[in-house]
Amino acid sequence: MTTARAAHRSPRSPVKLAATGTDDRTDASAFRRRQRRRSRLTALAFLAPLALYLAAFYAYPLYRNLDLSLRDYTVRSFVAGDAPFSGLDNFRTVLDDPTFGPAMRHTMIFTFVSIVFQYAAGLALAVFFNRHFRLAGTLRALFLIPWLLPLIVSASTWSWMLNSESGVLNYALHLAGVAPVNWLDSPHWALTSVIIANIWIGIPFNLVILYSGLQNIPGELYEAASLDGASSWQQFRRITFPLLRPVSAITLLLGLVYTLKVFDLIWIMTKGGPGDASSTLATWSYQLGFGTLLPKFGPGAAVGNILILIALVFGLLYIRVQRRQEA
Repeated sequence: MTTARAAHRSPRSPVKLAATGTDDRTDASAFRRRQRRRSRLTALAFLAPLALYLAAFYAYPLYRNLDLSLRDYTVRSFVAGDAPFSGLDNFRTVLDDPTFGPAMRHTMIFTFVSIVFQYAAGLALAVFFNRHFRLAGTLRALFLIPWLLPLIVSASTWSWMLNSESGVLNYALHLAGVAPVNWLDSPHWALTSVIIANIWIGIPFNLVILYSGLQNIPGELYEAASLDGASSWQQFRRITFPLLRPVSAITLLLGLVYTLKVFDLIWIMTKGGPGDASSTLATWSYQLGFGTLLPKFGPGAAVGNILILIALVFGLLYIRVQRRQEA
């Protein structure tokens, strides 16, 4: 009887144990799959608003701008939506226009002079404020004012300061015994005037980004360099500038993309004039599309696409340089 009970209480067979283990592993695998699926759905739910925003405010406008540049739009066809396809005719019209050469040249001068001086002044101020002296935070905050002001306010202020008859700058020149300058009305000074205003507006952006980059440089490097007898200039040339190179690259790229499309500052100050002395691709695109009673939507969109292409080329160059540095 005891033997029978022991036999009755014997453990389950190996086949049943293997089957039970397989079921447990299958349940665990299914649970992990459900967890991964739930995580993906959660991620997609968070990404959906951003994707909709990018599609509505970036992808669709880019598509519409490209469509405008490839069709022969008039006011009637723009409303009716039946503009005929013209291919690259609008681009040929723009490239053959005598305004294209001066506008491209002014755009390059305006962009590169602005970002060089903005970067140089921003870097100098960032190094200056990195010394952490008394009132450094207050002064740094005051330098942000040009960046925080609306561009229409900044442009109007500079227009008043550079006014030929009642401007404060010409008044200062008068006190110094120097003849007044037609800053905004002279073909020789109009582009220079808008460049000066744009440099003033862009310095705070460079200051903030470069100052943040300086905070990530270990102070021990400067202490070791000081012990080795390195001067302040040698420390800047051997430590600060090389270690700040990645931050400098993205700062210059963002400054380039932003400056290429500057429109409101130039339009408020000079409207691209006198003549086309301060016209850029951005102001010319606006003039073609909206500045006349018979707007040329196609050529105006083509100029805008040329600006996008220029910015895209510099963006790809930046990505290539970054990959080479990381390799």
